[in-house]
Amino acid sequence: MTSRAATMPFPARLKTELKLDYVLLSIALALLLGGFVILASASISVSDNATGNPFFYLQRQLVAAAIGTAAAGFCLFVPLQVWRSLGPLLLLLGLALLVVVLIPGIGHEVNGARRWLRVGIMNLQVSEPARLCVIMYMAGYLVRRSKTVREAFVGFLRPMLVLTLACLLLLAEPDFGGAIVLLATALVMLFVAGARIRDFIVFFLAAAAAMTALAVMSPYRLKRLTGFMDPWSDPYDSGFQLIQSLIAIGRGEWFGVGLGNSVQKLFYLPEAHTDFVFAVFAEEFGLLGSLVLIALFLALLWRIFRLGIRAQDAERHFEAFLAIGLGTWLGLQAFINVGVNMGLLPTKGLTLPLISYGRSSLIVTMISIGLLLRIHHELTVDARPVNRKRGRRKS
Repeated sequence: MTSRAATMPFPARLKTELKLDYVLLSIALALLLGGFVILASASISVSDNATGNPFFYLQRQLVAAAIGTAAAGFCLFVPLQVWRSLGPLLLLLGLALLVVVLIPGIGHEVNGARRWLRVGIMNLQVSEPARLCVIMYMAGYLVRRSKTVREAFVGFLRPMLVLTLACLLLLAEPDFGGAIVLLATALVMLFVAGARIRDFIVFFLAAAAAMTALAVMSPYRLKRLTGFMDPWSDPYDSGFQLIQSLIAIGRGEWFGVGLGNSVQKLFYLPEAHTDFVFAVFAEEFGLLGSLVLIALFLALLWRIFRLGIRAQDAERHFEAFLAIGLGTWLGLQAFINVGVNMGLLPTKGLTLPLISYGRSSLIVTMISIGLLLRIHHELTVDARPVNRKRGRRKS
């Protein structure tokens, strides 16, 4: 892929033009714009019924997109070295958000889950920025402690203790899906950093036992884990949502029923504009449309991971770990959301990035895209040339 220089001013300290990854940007914009279209269709009935405005949720999503664009633009102009140096503070910020939201009277509770903080004109789902903060901290830690991570169990254990604390706070909300995504992302980053296989085995055994105990001890989690296996055994309770999702996907057949013609979104399928927006998309655009959407996500992930490989080859290890972490997070969340909609995975309450309604998710996802574009810029400009004699970068 070739990059072209955008005619934007760049910070004077680097004195260079901004280089954008137009392929990555185009894929993200295609998903975002397509998300607006399907959200307008999926939410029109519930919006009109709840507020009298058929485009209420779309308008809120557009405002979130504007905020996300501004935030992504800010990140695009901030050198990555700044984020690397702020890693410990970002970790504290993320953990603080997860703690504050649990305080009665401060955290906003919806359907028994306390996941939101009231921030200005919107409710902020704290797990979204907290997850980004933890990933950025992890990327910095893996650079600072690279030798210890590769050679000693303590190097593996330290970040996992931090991750365990974050996951416990997420489970207290409760947000089981968010905890799974964060934990899996961290494990992938550790694997890429060269952590020993036996360290993973020890952790997997302990984590599997803990997750099993949590699922069994919590009735609603156990119902979610078992309900997707045979939703027809309880079609009016635990299996209702999945059955409606499968009906929507089945109605789409090859080419779909057409944009706006979904029946399942008319109060049959709960959360049709959020967690189950893919089912509405499949109903209206069919199997072929669904394959195009999945192909766009795969192309996005290919571009992100290719960026991470480029960073690793250029010995920009923080950038490499950050790109791998962000790509894993986005890819895993999209995979889980589609899997849940198709009945392949238990319900997790995760949005489809850039598609589902969810202002916090959209803003943080756009910030992630801004960070990835920044990585591409710094790799292209190479503001810190390699000292080839010593095999490391000049400071």
